[in-house]
Amino acid sequence: MTASLIFFLAWAAIANLLAMIPSKDNLWTRAYILMALGVPLLIWVAWENHWITTLICLAAAASVLRWPMIYAWRWVKRRGSKAE
Repeated sequence: MTASLIFFLAWAAIANLLAMIPSKDNLWTRAYILMALGVPLLIWVAWENHWITTLICLAAAASVLRWPMIYAWRWVKRRGSKAE
């Protein structure tokens, strides 16, 4: 197992633990921090491992950060519909 996968698994475990702790801002501050750490980590995973491994890690990250992904998708759809 490569170092990038070990760090990604640690990131996923920490993300799940942080999701269990109650928050007044609906976990958005933690989500921003996790995204800021997760994107370079996914790039590192892609650099060291096979693309299938990267897709699996991306799916795991998206399942942890599902609401930011949903809001980002809605934002992209709104921007796309305004351009037409």
